[in-house]
Amino acid sequence: MEDLALKNLLIDNPAEGIMKVTVNRPEFLNALDDTTVQEIERTFSAISTDDSVRVVIVTGAGEKAFVAGADIQQLAEQGPEEARQRAEAGQRAFDAIERCGRVVIAQINGFALGGGCELALACHLRYASSRAKLGLPEVTLGIIPGYGGTQRLQRIIGRGRAFQMILTGDFLGASEAAEVGLVNGVCEAEDLEKTVMQVADTLCKRGPIALKYAIEAILEGGDVSLAEGQRIEADLFSRISDSEDMREGMNAFLEKRTPEFRGK
Repeated sequence: MEDLALKNLLIDNPAEGIMKVTVNRPEFLNALDDTTVQEIERTFSAISTDDSVRVVIVTGAGEKAFVAGADIQQLAEQGPEEARQRAEAGQRAFDAIERCGRVVIAQINGFALGGGCELALACHLRYASSRAKLGLPEVTLGIIPGYGGTQRLQRIIGRGRAFQMILTGDFLGASEAAEVGLVNGVCEAEDLEKTVMQVADTLCKRGPIALKYAIEAILEGGDVSLAEGQRIEADLFSRISDSEDMREGMNAFLEKRTPEFRGK
């Protein structure tokens, strides 16, 4: 990761198998300018080929914001073609998160609005501090979400609730976000990092190939017929049954010991 030459992201390894990616623009509430979006895509493309990483935590620097949105100054100056290019760049970056083959956890430590909410939606799990606010307020600026928000939100919380959030632009507090399934858990701000690390540590003990294939099955099967989804599941189930991890997991269960997965 040293050769990525990142300006707006901080990379840390708080524990074996865990990588932490921090959006580091606290003076702008970690707003996503074009440079940051490009760095996210490059970082997660690199993560996808790094076997030492099993879980990734994404968060924002400072105490106020996870990511408070896109860079409004850049949006205000865009024309139609630049807007399309910007939306496609954001979508590529967030697709890279969703499909990196590692479990990605959003550690939502404050405002997650607009592009910040879309960033959280691209993560597989989301944990929020009790003071966090989530929303897609783009309509209040006369635009719509452009980094996948209209598509991912409805898949996570349902079309009716997605209409409500996107059309009103209203924010959800952390507790309400948990009630509708937008976040997986809520805790006090001082406990958030510890809580997320505990989840990440638990996931590191699971079979990494199994985690990768489970994510793939959910993503690929979510937009097809049940029959096609089950075909995808059966194919992945077959492929993993030829892995060392499968044999280790089964043997460990029969021998009543903790498995030691190698990702092979």
